[in-house]
Amino acid sequence: MTRQTNDNMRRNISLARKWLGKLGPQRYQALANLSQSYGFSIALGDLLLLDGKWYVTHTGLIRLAGRRRCHGISVQHVRDCCDPTFSRWVFRATVYKSRHSRGFVGYGDADPSNVSSLVHGAEMRVAETRAVNRALRKAYGIGLCSVEELGWAPRSNAPAPPDQSQIPANGNNGQHNNGQPGLRDRLCLLIRQYHLDAGLVKAYAADFCGTASLRDATRDQVETFVNDLVQRAAKDRDGLICQLNSYAKQQEVNS
Repeated sequence: MTRQTNDNMRRNISLARKWLGKLGPQRYQALANLSQSYGFSIALGDLLLLDGKWYVTHTGLIRLAGRRRCHGISVQHVRDCCDPTFSRWVFRATVYKSRHSRGFVGYGDADPSNVSSLVHGAEMRVAETRAVNRALRKAYGIGLCSVEELGWAPRSNAPAPPDQSQIPANGNNGQHNNGQPGLRDRLCLLIRQYHLDAGLVKAYAADFCGTASLRDATRDQVETFVNDLVQRAAKDRDGLICQLNSYAKQQEVNS
């Protein structure tokens, strides 16, 4: 193991303990293996812990391909399986690890029934991302499922804006009864993990929940927002940043 690999593993385990609490020896061992074998980084958003399981992100897979000097990725839609009328799309991606590689193929599908409501209308892009993720996982021997391939809104073991007074009291600010992180902690980790602006996330959350401020939202509303934000950040961080920036412009107008 190189010094750089060892440092990355130690850093990941340290961040996991700090941000996610006690995870148990099996999850720490899995994290150590992922750190050593693929160089994934928690701080850079390569991995997420959802419902007690590690998932790799599109960001993590693309970064891995760059480190391994992937020769190229080709993507095309599977015409016979697509139905634009019903927003159903299927893509075929091929990853070429080297110039002489025969290619590793992966398929991805998406329609309104298996994507988050927050990305309805973007099923074509979701399907393409899923296809690329599967092809990359095959190419580099990653048995870990990617976040973008999930067809449901997962519960993130993740956390909340530094301005903790803005999280509603009925949003369960501390630990859940079963020892899982509360909504505040989940949102905080998500903001750190994807380098988001906490103030803009708070404004977006209030708008999402349909309340004057985040503290006026119910626990269920905040939980729904956090779960949707997890998928949005993992699937399309650039699009999320653009949307958050729109709230910055609104704040400038209001001020």
